[in-house]
Amino acid sequence: MSGAAAAPSPASGERDALADSLAELFTNVSLMVRGELQGTNNQLSLLEKMNQRVSEEYSGYGDVASGLRVFVEQLDEKNQSFHEYISQIDAIDQQVTEFEAVVSMLDKHVSLLEKKVKSAYNVAPTQ
Repeated sequence: MSGAAAAPSPASGERDALADSLAELFTNVSLMVRGELQGTNNQLSLLEKMNQRVSEEYSGYGDVASGLRVFVEQLDEKNQSFHEYISQIDAIDQQVTEFEAVVSMLDKHVSLLEKKVKSAYNVAPTQ
């Protein structure tokens, strides 16, 4: 009987092969999961770096936008100061238009007087 106890039984050999196969399966699954997690970590690291780069880029745009806002406010202040001059220019333009109308009427009147004077001189020497 002692010889039979020393020899491994076929069932225990199958169990050892099964245990080895399962251990290898778990090792391979563990390596696969570890690889997937490392890939995910690499993607997240890349995404973080991209976000930092975009943040730096937009930070510069924020400074530009702030400078533009100040510039627009200064232009608006200058524009407000020009409103007084614009109303004065409009008033001058209206006066010039009225003056042109008066000059035109005077020109017609002078032309009419000139005709009368010429006709008076033409009539006087023939008498």
